[in-house]
Amino acid sequence: MSKSPVRAQAEGAGRVSGEENSAVGEQVSPKSIKGAKTDKSMKASKAGKAAKAVKAAGAAEAVEAGKAVKTARTGEGGEAAKQAQRAGKPESRLAMVRRARKINRELAEVYPYAHPELDFRNPFELLVATVLSAQTTDLRVNQTTPALFAKYPTPEDMAAAVPEELEQIIRPTGFFRAKAKSLLGLSAALRDDFGGRVPGRLEDLVRLPGVGRKTANVVLGNAFGVPGITVDTHFGRLVRRWKWTEQEDPEKVEAEICAIFPKSEWTMLSHRVVFHGRRICHSRKPACGACPIAPLCPAYGEGETDPEKARKLLKYEMGGYPGQRLAPPPDYPGRPAAPLGTGDE
Repeated sequence: MSKSPVRAQAEGAGRVSGEENSAVGEQVSPKSIKGAKTDKSMKASKAGKAAKAVKAAGAAEAVEAGKAVKTARTGEGGEAAKQAQRAGKPESRLAMVRRARKINRELAEVYPYAHPELDFRNPFELLVATVLSAQTTDLRVNQTTPALFAKYPTPEDMAAAVPEELEQIIRPTGFFRAKAKSLLGLSAALRDDFGGRVPGRLEDLVRLPGVGRKTANVVLGNAFGVPGITVDTHFGRLVRRWKWTEQEDPEKVEAEICAIFPKSEWTMLSHRVVFHGRRICHSRKPACGACPIAPLCPAYGEGETDPEKARKLLKYEMGGYPGQRLAPPPDYPGRPAAPLGTGDE
């Protein structure tokens, strides 16, 4: 039986444990070991009670119950990390890698259903949808592509489209003239150079008009099963917020994050980080008080730390709202989005 996302969030928070939560790899002095054992027993008892609260809590209370579990087991981990930073204690690369990988494991528990949030049925549809997603939301793309693919289901069809008609269909996604030019160009290239099929190699994809490394990695990872890191706006700001990298250039970010994680994790890591950025770790006001990885985050406290106020900041399925896909995967726990023009989007 699948867990609700909020329940998964609460239980994911409960799995975060004490000493590994330090964002700066602080050492424990020998004199404190005896006291730490007693304190650990008391925390374990509190954590057990809090865990029972999670099981008894409804969906609306699970976030607060999850924070109780997390607090019982870890204390103020995020604040400890900030204090260590203020004290000038640098985090070693080994400690950062360990913390980064633990965050990935926690996110895997919170978002076991993470997936690309663009609707698609084949590599061509994913490629087109990803190009359209620039400077707009996946929701707006998903509301636009049904009519687009109904009229132009193949590269050959789209390559032969009347530009003005294509522009009119994709107008809701913004920058429609530039996007229409890219779609016409990549469709013609697929028709003429690749037999009407989307290639499964990075070097071929980036040759297509309007296709860069980000788009290529989305297509490779989700249509061909080739691992890749997708550095979009959400991914870039979160990995910098978590101190995994200081790079701003997407290709440099990609290279540094690839060096931290095994290749087999690259695609799903991308989905988990983007999911977290859209649902909890928002750009201007992150929901720190409802975040299951707060003890591992050196930026804890930049957002709302009050659990009740933070819970109101949660978006999409985490907040009980529709997701971005009109046709989500079968295991997605949230509600599908509304089609364009229904008044509910």
